[in-house]
Amino acid sequence: MKAPIMLQAALSELLGDAQLVAETLPGTTLKLWLIDAANMDRAFSPEETRRILEEPPYWSFCWASGLVLARWLAERPEWVRGERVLDFGAGSGVAAIAAAKAGAAEVVACDLDPLAIAACRANAELNGVELSYSLDFFAEADRFDLIIVADVLYDRANLPLLDQFLTRGKHALVADSRVRDFQHPLYQRLDIVEACTWPDLAEPAEFRHVSLYHASRN
Repeated sequence: MKAPIMLQAALSELLGDAQLVAETLPGTTLKLWLIDAANMDRAFSPEETRRILEEPPYWSFCWASGLVLARWLAERPEWVRGERVLDFGAGSGVAAIAAAKAGAAEVVACDLDPLAIAACRANAELNGVELSYSLDFFAEADRFDLIIVADVLYDRANLPLLDQFLTRGKHALVADSRVRDFQHPLYQRLDIVEACTWPDLAEPAEFRHVSLYHASRN
């Protein structure tokens, strides 16, 4: 199976020898176009490191929180069945695709990065589901039943978004492995699940424990 041309070209600009491969995610039936794990086994040149830091290809990995959120929805389809769902900071689209497969009436994959939207399209096709797409969360109407979110709180500047999610949806379901002192009056922790980013980046053990938080609008 040949990787999507646009995504492969974008990855090649960052890492000349890197290849996208269709990977089945551990513990799921979902497939994603992800960077080949073999490409992560070498040292990067200073120029490659600079490019990766300036334009990180988040969409070419399935981050631990996204994997946990996708599994959560697959195992508990009642969270999304028949609902209108928006996946904020969709990245590869893994959570959006899981919601669609679990029976959501509508799923919008939302990400500021046009390459992430392209990845979501390619991955939706790979999994045989239909998604809608948005580049601007704040341009969306307040019409969603559930906002799903994974791996956006790594930057503490994003913490105010926890309130904003509830301006567009009745509920929010957030997966995060980075914030150790998560405190918000509306969000309650549902579970802590162990997982790793795929392909495995050998992240510290502390980042392999993903917390799931739920909030409802007052």
